[in-house]
Parts: sequence; C-alpha cells; structure tokens
Amino acid sequence: MHDKIEEAISEIRPRLQADGGDIEFVGVTEDNVVQVRLRGACAGCPGAAMTLKMGVERVIKEKVPEIVRVENVK
Repeated sequence: MHDKIEEAISEIRPRLQADGGDIEFVGVTEDNVVQVRLRGACAGCPGAAMTLKMGVERVIKEKVPEIVRVENVK
C-alpha cells in the first residue's frame, strides 16, 4: 500500500513544486487515513484544503481505493 501511495504522490508532486510547494508522505493510520505534510508555498496557502481534497486525495484514492481520506499534519 505504501508503494502505491508514494507513486500517487510522485504524480502530484511536480504540480505542487511548480507553484513553489511540495508534499511529504508521513504515513497511513490503522483506519486507512493517509497523512501528508504540505510544505513550502502549499503550507500556508489558503487553497491548500482544496488542493488536498480535489487533487491529492482524488489521485491517491484512484490508485489505492481502500484509502478513506487524506489529511495534512503539522
């Protein structure tokens, strides 16, 4: 599961980096919640919640359907 999540994040990463941000995979909880850390411009961006939900979560759930949600951790 971790490899598939990393693969999905590597698809998303270039788009975030193009806007001065980045994303770090932190882990997966026992209840299948992916934890990530948004970095750079993404960390303080007002649109980060939308990026997380509509971009990151969507791509990860396509690759790993058992994932329930994606959350940003500090």
